[in-house]
Amino acid sequence: MSPRSASANEEMRRRSRERLLRATVELIGERGYEATTLADIADRAGTARGLVSYYFPGKRQLLQSAVHRVMHLELEAGLERAPCARDGRERLARAIDAILGLARDRPLLMRTHMAGILQTEGFIQCPEQQRLAHLLHDTVAAYGSPDPDADYPLLRALLMGAVVAVLLPGAPMPFERLRAELFRRYGLDWDLGAPPGPEPPHAGT
Repeated sequence: MSPRSASANEEMRRRSRERLLRATVELIGERGYEATTLADIADRAGTARGLVSYYFPGKRQLLQSAVHRVMHLELEAGLERAPCARDGRERLARAIDAILGLARDRPLLMRTHMAGILQTEGFIQCPEQQRLAHLLHDTVAAYGSPDPDADYPLLRALLMGAVVAVLLPGAPMPFERLRAELFRRYGLDWDLGAPPGPEPPHAGT
């Protein structure tokens, strides 16, 4: 049997890594972060335990990469769903809805992710985060920003703040109100993207 080519080996590594990322999201969604071990993740992914350490320094880094993958895929799906959005305002609206919608629809996963970012490990750079950043940067550019390099970090910060506000234990803010504020900040009409209702909430509600 001839040895595998470099490209075949690279594809195998990519698939193994993605299986680990998917398994992480599944297990933490089922059991929570503390009850999920790296061995559990390897078992669910059908890979050797040593591969986890080969790709990721630890469980927190693995979780961040897994959630960034979910965010990237959700954002990509929102931007590309039919009818394809070419208008920059529509694309920005879809981006806001995709990221903010994850806080509403997958609160345990996103709360665990945000808690990790605010702890010692901080914000971890990884290929999944870079793909997410690239999509958001392109969205800001399509929206018409004269300086996407400066405006992309601001959008990221605003989205992270809104996600935290949706998830804040004991005092969450309504998804609709936060969406309305972000849309107002960027001058977007309420009916762009995927509006959660026919009209924005009134001030104070």
